[in-house]
Parts: sequence; structure tokens; C-alpha cells
Amino acid sequence: MNSRVALLLSSFFLSALIGPLDASDTSAAADSMARKLQHIEQNAADAKPDTTPTEFTEQEVNAYFAAGRVKLPQGVESVRFEGQPDLISSTARVDFDQIKAGQRSSNPLLSAFSGVHNLEVKAHARGAGHKGYVEVESVALDGVEVPHFVLQLFVDKYLKPKYPGVGLNSEFALPDKIDTARVGQHKLTVTQK
Repeated sequence: MNSRVALLLSSFFLSALIGPLDASDTSAAADSMARKLQHIEQNAADAKPDTTPTEFTEQEVNAYFAAGRVKLPQGVESVRFEGQPDLISSTARVDFDQIKAGQRSSNPLLSAFSGVHNLEVKAHARGAGHKGYVEVESVALDGVEVPHFVLQLFVDKYLKPKYPGVGLNSEFALPDKIDTARVGQHKLTVTQK
């Protein structure tokens, strides 16, 4: 399974579970997501892919993450997504000391990014013309919104050296001949061509 497709689709777009699931429901939803990702990969191998949209539910995405089928960056756990039209809200438990991997900063504005915190991110996301677009609207640590300029300092200092394509506003090529990706209410719809 192409984990970059799973991570891109999941973290770029989706949403939180509508309600609690028992273990068998979680496993079935994660398996369903895996089958859809495999379909996307196989469809991309065709010279002229089938343009029938593939729809992922937030239940599938969250179950896929909960089952550990996506390798998250060290220090990030318990990721959950919630989708609304063109908007993704995500939550995670983050150990910033692991993310910073021993790097230190004398900038007092970055001192909030230490220890373990609940992180909430809201971002506008879409895909069009084989490109993905993400604009981070807000980030909160333990319910307190982080000022945009402080967040930019953190991204520049700690994330960009490890993940050069990461930013508060990102544009990137979509993989596997994905032409469009639309975040809807509790779902993501992708079309290949």
C-alpha cells in the first residue's frame, strides 16, 4: 500500500468519527479505506484512469489512523479529522519535545511548543488541476489559539528542515493521477484523470 497516498488523503482532507465505534466497526472501516486506496493506486496505473469519483468517509479515515496504518511523525498520536465543505478540523496529542528532536531555541515565543499538548488545527483544503492546496486558518494548543506569526516561527524553525514541503499555506502535486479532491460534510471525494 502506498503510504504517501494514505497520508496525503487522510491528513490533507478528512474528518472525525460521527460516533463511537466498536472494534469490529473500526476494523471494517479501516479495511474499506485500504481497499479504496488500493483502487486509486491501481486506477493510476491505467493509461486512461476511470474518472468515477472515489469517496472516503470520515469514519474510514479515522479508523485507518486509529488502526496504525499511517506512520505518523514521532511525537504525534491520537489524530482525528472532521470535515466540513472545504474545511478540515483535526485534533492530535503532540509531544513537541519529540518533534523538536533536541533542538533548542532562545526565542521566548517558541517556549509554548514544549511538552505534551492537545493540538487543534483548522485548514481550508482542496484539490484541483492535479494540485493540492492547504491554508491553515488556526492552530490552538490546549484550547488557546496560537498567533499566526508565532506558528510561522515554529514551522520555519522545526518543521521545514525535516519536511521542506510543509507550510501554513501549501501547494503540492497530487499523487496517482488525482485531478480533484473535494472536502464535503463528513467526506472526501477524489477524481482521477
